[in-house]
Amino acid sequence: MERIYETSDLEAWDEKIRVKVEEFGLTCYDQEFELCDHTQMLGAMAYHGMPAHYPHWSYGKAFERQSTLYNHGAAGLPYEMVINASPSLAYLMSKNSLCLQILTIAHVYAHNDFFRNNATFKFTQADNVIPAFKARADRVRDYMEDPSIGMSKVEPVLDAAHALSMQCSRNPAIRKLSQDEQKQRALAAAQPPADEYSKIHKRPDYIEPDLSKVPLEPDEDILLFIRDHQPRLSDWERDLLTIVHQEAQYFIPQMETKIMNEGWATFWHREIMNSLDLPQDIYLEFLVRHNQVVQPIAGDINPYHVGLKVWDDIKRRYDEPTDDEIARDGKPVMTGNEAMFALRETDRDSSFLRRFLTEDLCGELGLFEFQSQDGALVVTETPDEGEWKTIRETLLRSVGTASMPVIKVEDADYDQNGTLLLAHEHDGRNLHPGYAEHSLAHVHRLWGRPVALKTESAGETQVWCYDDNGFRDAS
Repeated sequence: MERIYETSDLEAWDEKIRVKVEEFGLTCYDQEFELCDHTQMLGAMAYHGMPAHYPHWSYGKAFERQSTLYNHGAAGLPYEMVINASPSLAYLMSKNSLCLQILTIAHVYAHNDFFRNNATFKFTQADNVIPAFKARADRVRDYMEDPSIGMSKVEPVLDAAHALSMQCSRNPAIRKLSQDEQKQRALAAAQPPADEYSKIHKRPDYIEPDLSKVPLEPDEDILLFIRDHQPRLSDWERDLLTIVHQEAQYFIPQMETKIMNEGWATFWHREIMNSLDLPQDIYLEFLVRHNQVVQPIAGDINPYHVGLKVWDDIKRRYDEPTDDEIARDGKPVMTGNEAMFALRETDRDSSFLRRFLTEDLCGELGLFEFQSQDGALVVTETPDEGEWKTIRETLLRSVGTASMPVIKVEDADYDQNGTLLLAHEHDGRNLHPGYAEHSLAHVHRLWGRPVALKTESAGETQVWCYDDNGFRDAS
Protein backbone atom coordinates (compact mmCIF):
# COMPACT_ATOMS: atom_id res chain seq x y z
CA MET A 1 0.00 0.00 0.00
CA GLU A 2 1.41 3.37 -1.02
CA ARG A 3 2.27 5.69 1.83
CA ILE A 4 0.23 8.85 2.27
CA TYR A 5 2.43 11.84 3.07
CA GLU A 6 2.11 15.52 3.79
CA THR A 7 4.31 18.49 2.95
CA SER A 8 5.65 18.34 6.50
CA ASP A 9 6.98 14.84 5.76
CA LEU A 10 8.92 16.16 2.78
CA GLU A 11 10.29 18.98 4.92
CA ALA A 12 11.47 16.47 7.51
CA TRP A 13 13.20 14.31 4.90
CA ASP A 14 14.70 17.41 3.29
CA GLU A 15 16.27 18.31 6.64
CA LYS A 16 17.74 14.81 7.00
CA ILE A 17 19.11 14.92 3.47
CA ARG A 18 20.73 18.32 4.03
CA VAL A 19 22.59 16.84 7.00
CA LYS A 20 23.92 14.07 4.77
CA VAL A 21 24.80 16.56 2.04
CA GLU A 22 27.05 18.40 4.49
CA GLU A 23 28.55 15.16 5.82
CA PHE A 24 29.52 14.08 2.30
CA GLY A 25 31.13 17.46 1.61
CA LEU A 26 28.69 18.75 -1.02
CA THR A 27 28.44 22.54 -1.05
CA CYS A 28 25.21 23.95 -2.43
CA TYR A 29 23.28 27.11 -3.05
CA ASP A 30 20.18 27.56 -0.91
CA GLN A 31 17.57 25.18 -2.28
CA GLU A 32 13.86 25.83 -2.84
CA PHE A 33 11.30 23.23 -3.91
CA GLU A 34 7.90 23.61 -5.57
CA LEU A 35 5.33 20.83 -5.82
CA CYS A 36 3.52 20.83 -9.16
CA ASP A 37 1.01 18.73 -11.05
CA HIS A 38 1.62 17.25 -14.49
CA THR A 39 0.30 20.32 -16.35
CA GLN A 40 2.61 22.63 -14.42
CA MET A 41 5.54 20.29 -15.04
CA LEU A 42 4.77 20.26 -18.77
CA GLY A 43 4.76 24.06 -18.70
CA ALA A 44 8.08 24.13 -16.86
CA MET A 45 9.56 21.75 -19.43
CA ALA A 46 8.34 23.91 -22.32
CA TYR A 47 9.97 26.99 -20.77
CA HIS A 48 13.19 25.15 -19.87
CA GLY A 49 12.31 25.23 -16.19
CA MET A 50 12.20 29.00 -15.91
CA PRO A 51 9.40 30.53 -13.83
CA ALA A 52 9.53 33.61 -16.08
CA HIS A 53 10.21 33.51 -19.81
CA TYR A 54 9.25 35.56 -22.84
CA PRO A 55 6.43 34.16 -25.01
CA HIS A 56 7.13 32.50 -28.35
CA TRP A 57 5.15 30.05 -30.45
CA SER A 58 7.91 27.41 -30.20
CA TYR A 59 7.31 27.06 -26.45
CA GLY A 60 3.61 26.52 -27.02
CA LYS A 61 4.43 23.94 -29.66
CA ALA A 62 6.77 22.16 -27.24
CA PHE A 63 4.05 22.18 -24.57
CA GLU A 64 1.39 20.76 -26.89
CA ARG A 65 3.70 18.08 -28.25
CA GLN A 66 4.85 16.91 -24.84
CA SER A 67 1.32 17.11 -23.46
CA THR A 68 -0.05 14.99 -26.33
CA LEU A 69 2.67 12.36 -25.88
CA TYR A 70 2.05 12.27 -22.13
CA ASN A 71 -1.74 12.03 -22.42
CA HIS A 72 -1.43 9.14 -24.89
CA GLY A 73 1.09 7.29 -22.74
CA ALA A 74 3.88 7.69 -25.31
CA ALA A 75 6.16 9.69 -22.98
CA GLY A 76 6.54 10.21 -19.26
CA LEU A 77 7.54 13.21 -17.20
CA PRO A 78 10.76 13.80 -15.28
CA TYR A 79 10.72 13.13 -11.56
CA GLU A 80 12.09 16.64 -11.09
CA MET A 81 13.54 19.71 -12.77
CA VAL A 82 16.22 21.82 -11.13
CA ILE A 83 17.43 25.28 -12.13
CA ASN A 84 21.00 26.51 -11.95
CA ALA A 85 20.37 29.61 -9.86
CA SER A 86 21.04 31.01 -6.40
CA PRO A 87 18.84 30.13 -4.64
CA SER A 88 18.28 27.03 -6.75
CA LEU A 89 14.71 26.15 -7.66
CA ALA A 90 13.50 22.59 -8.21
CA TYR A 91 10.08 21.30 -9.24
CA LEU A 92 8.79 18.05 -7.75
CA MET A 93 5.85 16.13 -9.20
CA SER A 94 3.10 16.14 -6.57
CA LYS A 95 1.97 12.62 -7.54
CA ASN A 96 5.39 11.09 -6.91
CA SER A 97 5.51 8.48 -4.19
CA LEU A 98 7.24 9.40 -0.93
CA CYS A 99 10.24 7.31 -1.99
CA LEU A 100 10.51 9.17 -5.27
CA GLN A 101 10.30 12.52 -3.50
CA ILE A 102 13.12 11.56 -1.10
CA LEU A 103 15.25 10.22 -3.96
CA THR A 104 14.72 13.29 -6.15
CA ILE A 105 15.43 15.69 -3.29
CA ALA A 106 18.79 13.95 -2.80
CA HIS A 107 19.35 14.04 -6.58
CA VAL A 108 18.57 17.77 -6.69
CA TYR A 109 21.12 18.64 -4.01
CA ALA A 110 23.84 16.86 -5.97
CA HIS A 111 22.92 18.84 -9.12
CA ASN A 112 22.95 21.98 -6.99
CA ASP A 113 26.47 21.18 -5.80
CA PHE A 114 27.60 20.59 -9.39
CA PHE A 115 26.10 23.90 -10.57
CA ARG A 116 27.82 25.81 -7.79
CA ASN A 117 31.26 24.26 -8.15
CA ASN A 118 31.83 23.26 -11.77
CA ALA A 119 33.94 25.78 -13.69
CA THR A 120 31.69 25.61 -16.76
CA PHE A 121 28.91 27.31 -14.76
CA LYS A 122 31.06 30.09 -13.27
CA PHE A 123 29.92 32.58 -15.91
CA THR A 124 26.17 32.06 -15.53
CA GLN A 125 25.80 34.57 -12.66
CA ALA A 126 23.63 32.23 -10.62
CA ASP A 127 22.52 34.90 -8.15
CA ASN A 128 20.92 36.90 -10.97
CA VAL A 129 19.50 34.13 -13.20
CA ILE A 130 15.79 34.33 -12.38
CA PRO A 131 15.63 38.16 -12.18
CA ALA A 132 17.53 38.37 -15.49
CA PHE A 133 15.14 35.95 -17.23
CA LYS A 134 12.19 37.93 -15.88
CA ALA A 135 13.65 41.25 -17.02
CA ARG A 136 14.29 39.89 -20.53
CA ALA A 137 10.77 38.45 -20.67
CA ASP A 138 9.33 41.85 -19.71
CA ARG A 139 11.33 43.57 -22.45
CA VAL A 140 10.12 41.14 -25.13
CA ARG A 141 6.50 41.54 -24.00
CA ASP A 142 6.90 45.32 -24.13
CA TYR A 143 8.03 45.08 -27.77
CA MET A 144 5.12 42.76 -28.60
CA GLU A 145 2.63 45.16 -27.00
CA ASP A 146 4.15 48.27 -28.59
CA PRO A 147 1.74 49.37 -31.39
CA SER A 148 4.69 50.46 -33.55
CA ILE A 149 6.34 47.02 -33.34
CA GLY A 150 3.97 44.22 -32.37
CA MET A 151 4.17 40.45 -32.37
CA SER A 152 4.20 40.26 -36.19
CA LYS A 153 7.62 41.95 -36.25
CA VAL A 154 9.06 40.46 -33.07
CA GLU A 155 8.43 36.80 -33.85
CA PRO A 156 10.37 36.62 -37.16
CA VAL A 157 13.42 38.10 -35.43
CA LEU A 158 13.10 35.61 -32.58
CA ASP A 159 12.64 32.76 -35.09
CA ALA A 160 15.90 33.65 -36.82
CA ALA A 161 17.75 34.28 -33.56
CA HIS A 162 16.62 30.96 -32.05
CA ALA A 163 17.80 29.09 -35.14
CA LEU A 164 21.28 30.66 -34.90
CA SER A 165 21.64 30.92 -31.12
CA MET A 166 24.05 27.97 -30.76
CA GLN A 167 26.48 29.46 -33.28
CA CYS A 168 28.33 31.24 -30.52
CA SER A 169 31.25 30.93 -28.14
CA ARG A 170 30.88 27.56 -26.45
CA ASN A 171 33.53 28.03 -23.79
CA PRO A 172 33.24 31.36 -21.94
CA ALA A 173 36.55 30.66 -20.18
CA ILE A 174 38.28 31.44 -23.50
CA ARG A 175 38.36 35.22 -23.56
CA LYS A 176 37.52 36.89 -26.83
CA LEU A 177 40.22 39.34 -27.94
CA SER A 178 39.30 42.99 -28.32
CA GLN A 179 39.59 44.71 -31.69
CA ASP A 180 42.88 46.35 -30.65
CA GLU A 181 44.29 43.01 -29.46
CA GLN A 182 43.33 41.39 -32.75
CA LYS A 183 45.11 44.20 -34.62
CA GLN A 184 48.24 43.75 -32.54
CA ARG A 185 48.19 40.01 -33.20
CA ALA A 186 47.76 40.57 -36.94
CA LEU A 187 50.69 43.01 -36.98
CA ALA A 188 52.88 40.59 -35.03
CA ALA A 189 51.98 37.69 -37.32
CA ALA A 190 52.90 39.76 -40.39
CA GLN A 191 56.45 40.36 -39.17
CA PRO A 192 59.09 38.22 -40.93
CA PRO A 193 60.44 35.46 -38.70
CA ALA A 194 63.74 36.04 -36.90
CA ASP A 195 66.66 35.17 -39.17
CA GLU A 196 70.20 34.83 -37.79
CA TYR A 197 71.57 34.79 -41.36
CA SER A 198 69.94 38.06 -42.36
CA LYS A 199 73.34 39.62 -43.12
CA ILE A 200 74.09 37.17 -45.91
CA HIS A 201 70.75 36.97 -47.67
CA LYS A 202 67.75 39.17 -48.22
CA ARG A 203 65.07 39.12 -45.57
CA PRO A 204 61.52 38.39 -46.82
CA ASP A 205 59.47 41.46 -47.55
CA TYR A 206 57.14 42.71 -44.84
CA ILE A 207 53.56 42.49 -46.03
CA GLU A 208 51.33 44.83 -44.08
CA PRO A 209 48.12 43.10 -42.97
CA ASP A 210 44.75 44.44 -44.01
CA LEU A 211 43.53 45.94 -40.75
CA SER A 212 40.33 47.20 -42.38
CA LYS A 213 38.92 43.69 -42.80
CA VAL A 214 35.83 42.95 -40.68
CA PRO A 215 36.22 40.80 -38.73
CA LEU A 216 39.98 40.64 -38.41
CA GLU A 217 39.68 37.09 -37.07
CA PRO A 218 36.82 34.63 -37.63
CA ASP A 219 34.00 35.42 -35.20
CA GLU A 220 31.93 32.56 -33.77
CA ASP A 221 29.27 34.79 -32.15
CA ILE A 222 27.07 35.19 -35.21
CA LEU A 223 24.15 36.91 -33.50
CA LEU A 224 26.40 39.43 -31.75
CA PHE A 225 28.32 40.12 -34.96
CA ILE A 226 25.10 40.89 -36.83
CA ARG A 227 23.90 42.99 -33.90
CA ASP A 228 27.09 45.07 -33.94
CA HIS A 229 27.62 45.37 -37.72
CA GLN A 230 24.17 45.49 -39.34
CA PRO A 231 23.49 49.25 -39.38
CA ARG A 232 19.83 48.98 -40.38
CA LEU A 233 18.71 47.03 -37.33
CA SER A 234 16.43 48.85 -34.92
CA ASP A 235 17.36 49.14 -31.27
CA TRP A 236 14.65 46.65 -30.32
CA GLU A 237 15.97 44.15 -32.89
CA ARG A 238 19.48 44.48 -31.47
CA ASP A 239 18.06 43.91 -28.01
CA LEU A 240 16.26 40.74 -29.12
CA LEU A 241 19.51 39.36 -30.54
CA THR A 242 21.24 40.15 -27.24
CA ILE A 243 18.48 38.46 -25.26
CA VAL A 244 18.59 35.24 -27.28
CA HIS A 245 22.39 35.15 -27.14
CA GLN A 246 22.45 35.64 -23.37
CA GLU A 247 19.95 32.85 -22.79
CA ALA A 248 21.91 30.49 -25.04
CA GLN A 249 25.02 31.22 -22.97
CA TYR A 250 23.08 30.22 -19.85
CA PHE A 251 22.05 26.82 -21.25
CA ILE A 252 25.33 25.83 -22.93
CA PRO A 253 27.04 24.72 -19.67
CA GLN A 254 24.18 22.29 -19.03
CA MET A 255 24.60 20.85 -22.52
CA GLU A 256 28.38 20.59 -22.10
CA THR A 257 28.18 18.68 -18.80
CA LYS A 258 25.08 16.49 -19.23
CA ILE A 259 26.81 13.13 -18.66
CA MET A 260 29.06 14.38 -15.85
CA ASN A 261 26.22 16.20 -14.10
CA GLU A 262 23.66 13.39 -14.27
CA GLY A 263 26.28 10.83 -13.27
CA TRP A 264 27.34 13.01 -10.32
CA ALA A 265 23.75 13.48 -9.14
CA THR A 266 23.04 9.75 -9.51
CA PHE A 267 26.21 8.78 -7.61
CA TRP A 268 25.36 11.04 -4.67
CA HIS A 269 21.63 10.27 -4.53
CA ARG A 270 22.65 6.61 -4.23
CA GLU A 271 25.15 7.39 -1.46
CA ILE A 272 22.70 9.61 0.41
CA MET A 273 19.82 7.14 0.14
CA ASN A 274 22.01 4.28 1.36
CA SER A 275 23.10 6.37 4.36
CA LEU A 276 19.57 7.30 5.45
CA ASP A 277 17.62 5.17 7.88
CA LEU A 278 14.89 4.40 5.36
CA PRO A 279 11.88 2.22 6.14
CA GLN A 280 12.14 -1.12 4.36
CA ASP A 281 9.34 -0.48 1.87
CA ILE A 282 10.85 2.86 0.85
CA TYR A 283 14.33 1.37 0.53
CA LEU A 284 13.11 -1.49 -1.65
CA GLU A 285 11.26 0.97 -3.90
CA PHE A 286 14.42 3.09 -4.07
CA LEU A 287 16.40 0.11 -5.38
CA VAL A 288 13.83 -0.44 -8.11
CA ARG A 289 13.65 3.26 -9.06
CA HIS A 290 17.41 3.68 -9.06
CA ASN A 291 17.91 0.68 -11.33
CA GLN A 292 15.26 2.03 -13.69
CA VAL A 293 17.09 5.35 -13.90
CA VAL A 294 20.49 3.84 -14.70
CA GLN A 295 19.46 1.01 -17.00
CA PRO A 296 21.06 1.14 -20.47
CA ILE A 297 19.00 2.33 -23.44
CA ALA A 298 19.18 0.12 -26.52
CA GLY A 299 20.78 2.01 -29.38
CA ASP A 300 21.25 5.21 -27.39
CA ILE A 301 23.27 6.73 -24.54
CA ASN A 302 21.73 7.00 -21.08
CA PRO A 303 23.70 9.84 -19.42
CA TYR A 304 22.73 8.61 -15.93
CA HIS A 305 24.13 5.15 -16.74
CA VAL A 306 27.34 6.26 -18.47
CA GLY A 307 28.03 9.08 -16.02
CA LEU A 308 27.57 6.88 -12.95
CA LYS A 309 29.80 4.13 -14.37
CA VAL A 310 32.62 6.60 -15.05
CA TRP A 311 32.37 8.24 -11.61
CA ASP A 312 32.33 4.81 -9.93
CA ASP A 313 35.41 3.78 -11.89
CA ILE A 314 37.26 6.99 -10.98
CA LYS A 315 36.61 6.34 -7.28
CA ARG A 316 37.79 2.74 -7.63
CA ARG A 317 40.95 3.70 -9.52
CA TYR A 318 42.02 6.07 -6.76
CA ASP A 319 40.89 3.96 -3.80
CA GLU A 320 41.69 0.48 -5.10
CA PRO A 321 43.89 0.72 -8.23
CA THR A 322 44.97 -2.47 -9.95
CA ASP A 323 48.65 -3.40 -10.21
CA ASP A 324 48.58 -2.53 -13.91
CA GLU A 325 47.14 0.93 -13.16
CA ILE A 326 49.77 1.59 -10.50
CA ALA A 327 52.54 0.49 -12.88
CA ARG A 328 51.18 2.76 -15.62
CA ASP A 329 50.00 5.82 -13.66
CA GLY A 330 51.84 5.56 -10.34
CA LYS A 331 50.33 5.29 -6.88
CA PRO A 332 47.39 7.67 -6.42
CA VAL A 333 48.10 10.76 -4.34
CA MET A 334 44.42 11.39 -3.61
CA THR A 335 41.52 9.36 -2.33
CA GLY A 336 38.66 8.53 -4.64
CA ASN A 337 36.44 11.22 -3.13
CA GLU A 338 39.20 13.84 -3.37
CA ALA A 339 39.74 13.00 -7.03
CA MET A 340 36.01 13.14 -7.74
CA PHE A 341 35.59 16.55 -6.12
CA ALA A 342 38.60 17.92 -8.01
CA LEU A 343 37.27 16.66 -11.34
CA ARG A 344 33.79 17.96 -10.56
CA GLU A 345 35.29 21.45 -10.45
CA THR A 346 37.37 21.39 -13.62
CA ASP A 347 35.98 19.08 -16.29
CA ARG A 348 33.21 19.04 -18.87
CA ASP A 349 31.92 15.99 -20.74
CA SER A 350 34.49 16.15 -23.53
CA SER A 351 37.53 16.15 -21.21
CA PHE A 352 35.85 13.88 -18.66
CA LEU A 353 35.13 11.12 -21.18
CA ARG A 354 38.39 11.53 -23.07
CA ARG A 355 40.36 11.03 -19.86
CA PHE A 356 38.29 8.43 -18.04
CA LEU A 357 36.25 6.42 -20.54
CA THR A 358 38.68 3.51 -20.70
CA GLU A 359 38.78 0.41 -22.85
CA ASP A 360 37.43 -1.70 -19.98
CA LEU A 361 34.57 0.74 -19.40
CA CYS A 362 33.66 0.77 -23.11
CA GLY A 363 33.36 -3.01 -22.92
CA GLU A 364 31.44 -2.95 -19.64
CA LEU A 365 29.03 -0.35 -20.97
CA GLY A 366 28.55 -2.33 -24.17
CA LEU A 367 29.32 0.68 -26.38
CA PHE A 368 29.46 0.15 -30.13
CA GLU A 369 29.32 2.18 -33.31
CA PHE A 370 26.84 1.61 -36.11
CA GLN A 371 26.08 3.12 -39.49
CA SER A 372 23.28 2.97 -42.01
CA GLN A 373 24.22 0.85 -45.02
CA ASP A 374 21.75 0.10 -47.81
CA GLY A 375 18.84 0.99 -45.56
CA ALA A 376 19.98 -1.25 -42.69
CA LEU A 377 21.81 -0.43 -39.45
CA VAL A 378 25.15 -2.24 -39.35
CA VAL A 379 27.51 -2.44 -36.36
CA THR A 380 30.89 -1.16 -37.57
CA GLU A 381 33.01 -0.91 -34.39
CA THR A 382 32.97 -2.83 -31.09
CA PRO A 383 35.31 -2.71 -28.06
CA ASP A 384 36.03 -6.42 -28.49
CA GLU A 385 37.76 -5.69 -31.78
CA GLY A 386 40.14 -3.16 -30.24
CA GLU A 387 38.36 -0.15 -31.71
CA TRP A 388 37.33 1.38 -28.39
CA LYS A 389 39.18 4.64 -29.12
CA THR A 390 37.21 5.05 -32.34
CA ILE A 391 33.99 4.49 -30.38
CA ARG A 392 35.07 7.01 -27.75
CA GLU A 393 35.90 9.63 -30.40
CA THR A 394 32.51 9.12 -32.02
CA LEU A 395 30.84 9.60 -28.65
CA LEU A 396 32.87 12.76 -27.99
CA ARG A 397 31.66 14.20 -31.29
CA SER A 398 28.06 13.71 -30.23
CA VAL A 399 28.04 15.11 -26.68
CA GLY A 400 27.05 18.66 -25.85
CA THR A 401 27.66 21.29 -28.49
CA ALA A 402 30.11 18.99 -30.31
CA SER A 403 27.09 17.55 -32.11
CA MET A 404 26.54 20.93 -33.81
CA PRO A 405 28.72 22.33 -36.61
CA VAL A 406 31.09 25.21 -35.89
CA ILE A 407 30.38 28.11 -38.24
CA LYS A 408 32.08 31.49 -37.97
CA VAL A 409 31.84 34.88 -39.65
CA GLU A 410 34.86 35.21 -41.93
CA ASP A 411 34.16 38.37 -43.94
CA ALA A 412 31.45 41.03 -43.71
CA ASP A 413 32.20 42.37 -47.18
CA TYR A 414 32.85 39.28 -49.26
CA ASP A 415 33.31 40.11 -52.95
CA GLN A 416 33.16 43.80 -51.92
CA ASN A 417 29.38 43.84 -52.20
CA GLY A 418 28.30 43.55 -48.57
CA THR A 419 27.89 39.78 -48.68
CA LEU A 420 28.38 38.14 -45.27
CA LEU A 421 30.71 35.16 -45.66
CA LEU A 422 30.44 32.34 -43.13
CA ALA A 423 32.96 29.51 -42.90
CA HIS A 424 32.27 26.00 -41.66
CA GLU A 425 35.05 24.29 -39.71
CA HIS A 426 34.93 20.92 -41.42
CA ASP A 427 35.66 18.01 -39.07
CA GLY A 428 34.89 15.14 -41.42
CA ARG A 429 31.13 15.61 -41.17
CA ASN A 430 29.46 17.28 -44.15
CA LEU A 431 26.72 19.87 -43.80
CA HIS A 432 23.27 18.87 -45.00
CA PRO A 433 22.23 21.21 -47.85
CA GLY A 434 18.65 21.42 -46.57
CA TYR A 435 19.71 22.56 -43.12
CA ALA A 436 22.24 24.95 -44.65
CA GLU A 437 19.50 26.52 -46.77
CA HIS A 438 17.21 27.11 -43.80
CA SER A 439 20.07 28.45 -41.67
CA LEU A 440 21.23 30.86 -44.38
CA ALA A 441 17.66 32.07 -44.80
CA HIS A 442 17.66 33.07 -41.13
CA VAL A 443 21.04 34.78 -41.44
CA HIS A 444 19.79 36.64 -44.53
CA ARG A 445 16.70 37.74 -42.60
CA LEU A 446 18.87 39.40 -39.97
CA TRP A 447 21.76 40.61 -42.16
CA GLY A 448 19.47 42.10 -44.81
CA ARG A 449 22.00 41.48 -47.60
CA PRO A 450 23.35 38.39 -49.41
CA VAL A 451 25.03 35.72 -47.31
CA ALA A 452 27.38 32.91 -48.30
CA LEU A 453 28.60 29.78 -46.54
CA LYS A 454 31.91 28.11 -47.34
CA THR A 455 32.34 24.45 -46.48
CA GLU A 456 33.86 21.24 -47.83
CA SER A 457 32.40 18.23 -49.58
CA ALA A 458 34.39 15.25 -50.86
CA GLY A 459 37.58 17.18 -50.19
CA GLU A 460 36.59 20.17 -52.33
CA THR A 461 35.52 23.66 -51.31
CA GLN A 462 31.82 24.32 -51.67
CA VAL A 463 30.06 27.68 -51.42
CA TRP A 464 26.33 28.12 -50.89
CA CYS A 465 24.67 31.52 -51.22
CA TYR A 466 21.37 33.01 -50.15
CA ASP A 467 19.98 36.32 -51.39
CA ASP A 468 16.64 37.84 -52.37
CA ASN A 469 16.30 35.17 -55.06
CA GLY A 470 16.73 32.32 -52.58
CA PHE A 471 19.29 29.56 -52.12
CA ARG A 472 21.87 28.47 -54.70
CA ASP A 473 25.13 26.58 -55.01
CA ALA A 474 27.85 29.04 -56.06
CA SER A 475 30.76 26.60 -56.04
